[in-house]
Amino acid sequence: MIAELLNKTDFFISLEFFPPKDREKWPSFFREVELLKKINPLFVSVTYGAGGSTRDYTLEIVKILKQDLSLEPMAHLTCVGASEQNICSFLDSLQKIKVKNILALRGDPPKGEKSFVPDSDRFKHASDLVSFIREKYGKDFSLGVAGYPEGHIEALSLESDLEFLKLKLDLGGDFVITQLFFDNNLYFDFVNRARSLGIKKPIIPGILPIMNLKGIKRITQLCGATIPEELLEKLEYAEAKKGGEGVIEVGIEHARKQFIELKEKGVCGVHFYTLNKSYACLKILDGIV
Repeated sequence: MIAELLNKTDFFISLEFFPPKDREKWPSFFREVELLKKINPLFVSVTYGAGGSTRDYTLEIVKILKQDLSLEPMAHLTCVGASEQNICSFLDSLQKIKVKNILALRGDPPKGEKSFVPDSDRFKHASDLVSFIREKYGKDFSLGVAGYPEGHIEALSLESDLEFLKLKLDLGGDFVITQLFFDNNLYFDFVNRARSLGIKKPIIPGILPIMNLKGIKRITQLCGATIPEELLEKLEYAEAKKGGEGVIEVGIEHARKQFIELKEKGVCGVHFYTLNKSYACLKILDGIV
């Protein structure tokens, strides 16, 4: 279980993948995973689509990651389409394949919708998932939760957002993985504010290497993260001069600097949002780990 592994290491790298919707893409996906396995990640997380659209794929993929690739997988679980019956079905299926890690999330609004509308009164927030799993399954699962250095896009304030994070942890969350950020000062400030509120559990920084300018602008608009003006100018200049290749160079250089500073300042580990691609992570970590 991840909660136990965190106590046995001074520094680690972890990775996030998402199941390709087209099964024909699975062989190429697992080739990327094999390349990233060289990094020796402490754990790997696996998402699923809105409304649970790839939930069955998630189960299959975490099984392969666990049994065939000897990795420590963590399955995402959201409130989208949630009911007690399907949550228990999903968790029971995980137990059968000996996967004991969950990232409990509220989930994003379905594509095309601006706000999240719960499917039931029982599961409106990630905290509801955490409390339900602890009540139903005790300590059978290690539970991760999300943290937002710049505040959740729907949060009333940074303070209230942090109170919700504390609630998730007080109810049984074991550790935090942050949303992506591009200014490490945002992360360090977030951790300091969390500690002052009494949060003592690990807060793992989440890093997304920028590989596409249009794509990252869309992602940050959706999640509320910001791109520093200086970085944005570098990216736009690189794209104008070298196209997509220039953007990738700048994105990797920035993420590498982020990683080095985070490690030097004593973070417990770094979580990479891989977008199912090995190139950026391997380039970032070349000569460092």
